[in-house]
Amino acid sequence: MPTKVILDVDTGTDDAVALMVAALSPDLELIGATTVNGNTAVHNCTENTLRVFDWIGRPEIPVRQGMSRPLARSQATQLNPASRIHGDLLDLPPRGADSRARLQPGHAVDWLIDTLLASDGDITLVPVGPLTNIATAIQKEPAILEKIPEIVIMGGAHDHGNSTASAEFNIWLDPEAARIVVNCGRQIRMIPLDATHRALVSLDDCRALRALGTPAGEAAARFVEKRIDGYDATQPMHRAGAAPVHDALAVCAVIDPTIVTAYFIPVDVETGGELSVGRTVCDFRFRSGRPANVQFAMDADEPKFVAMLTEILGRTA
Repeated sequence: MPTKVILDVDTGTDDAVALMVAALSPDLELIGATTVNGNTAVHNCTENTLRVFDWIGRPEIPVRQGMSRPLARSQATQLNPASRIHGDLLDLPPRGADSRARLQPGHAVDWLIDTLLASDGDITLVPVGPLTNIATAIQKEPAILEKIPEIVIMGGAHDHGNSTASAEFNIWLDPEAARIVVNCGRQIRMIPLDATHRALVSLDDCRALRALGTPAGEAAARFVEKRIDGYDATQPMHRAGAAPVHDALAVCAVIDPTIVTAYFIPVDVETGGELSVGRTVCDFRFRSGRPANVQFAMDADEPKFVAMLTEILGRTA
């Protein structure tokens, strides 16, 4: 049976690829998508998510809009749209007048709570943006925790950050929310930069995706090429002409956990450090005396990742 998933997204370019993988994979049943402030303002994230589903012929997948600012921090100081990598709106056709009313009513947090409580405890949460929606839902209705089999998070970093010297963007943008989620007591897997930077997608891979001749292949090629331009200019990887597609790796890790190499360790999030706010503090040597709470990925299988993207994005709805 396909694994039921809900994606919580701040849709920019890598979220878009993740959404397409989740919507088209025969191994997943995408129950819906919730949007959160992150790569751009939440209303742009929502518009982008709806555009992605329209583009690949899956407009029936419900989308609900969520939190527009972090739990405890001023949006003026924390909002970082990462526009050099993502932009505000995706390079996909705007939705037509007949689809503008398709955004589902109600707040994403309330929908998450209602959906999880009504479930058989078989819906995996896959948050690939800041964790504001998930933390808010946990605070509002702690009973949902009993219904969550696993939370697979794209976020965090051990060796290096991308928003600061020590913090990855999704965790840095709302560290208080991240701390709530990683300490919630449920099974947690984190797919951090340490893993995503080991699974790059190249310009040659983009040509192969475009050659698939599918809407998803074309869109993924377009988005990853934009990412490669941005990374080559601002965050060069260990080889030019290639970039990570962070959020898609997290979705692929739900389909096939062996795509990453993870370690079960104590992990917490720094919320008060002057130089390290948003850092995922990974206790690989168990110095803290705290129990392990997170499967933290430190490596990824790049050829397997690219092969999975090519196979799944070659499908049509």
